Amino acid sequence: MTIIKKLATQLNRKDEEPNIELAHELVNTSNHDGIKEVIQNLSNKDKKIQQDCIKVAYEIGEIEPELISEYALIFIELLKSRNNRLVWGAMTAISTIAQVSSEIIMEHIETLFSAMKTGSVITIDKGVLTLAKLAAVNDQNNKRIFPFLLTHLETCRPKEIPQHSESTIFAVTDYNKEQFLAVLKKRENELTAPQLKRVLKIYKVLEV
Repeated sequence: MTIIKKLATQLNRKDEEPNIELAHELVNTSNHDGIKEVIQNLSNKDKKIQQDCIKVAYEIGEIEPELISEYALIFIELLKSRNNRLVWGAMTAISTIAQVSSEIIMEHIETLFSAMKTGSVITIDKGVLTLAKLAAVNDQNNKRIFPFLLTHLETCRPKEIPQHSESTIFAVTDYNKEQFLAVLKKRENELTAPQLKRVLKIYKVLEV
């Protein structure tokens, strides 16, 4: 259990630094057995260990997505957890592997949609990013996902529009660009000056 002993809560630490350091160590040494142990402990009876391990998992994904891509189904299943930390942590992990594990994630796209409809702010933020990355993989994915993203942008809180629009850019194509811009323009009058400034930058990006 050498890996577990290095987790933040097992070291009586209240910060996340040990978990981040462990993720980097596992990546740098290509420690597949250690990563497998982290994943197995996502179902540990101790919630603190679960929460440390989901942090380690998505930190690994941020650096080297391929190292956790085989565990896509486990992260998808965690989206149904009653533990909110595991839900948004799982969505964060999925966002890191969205493009390398797109086929298997697309088979469970309804689970992602459901998690976003009922999820916390972070779950939704990472969900939008995940969906946009999936939609960018191919036209079939885009046609399945982009209408959901548009509906979300039409109905989300004004303060979420800039960030979620910036994430959605991944999925914008010549085919759907006008629809995307129309939704943003329709909501301009709800935005504060700083929020509008970010949206205007999006317009400039899409002009290129």
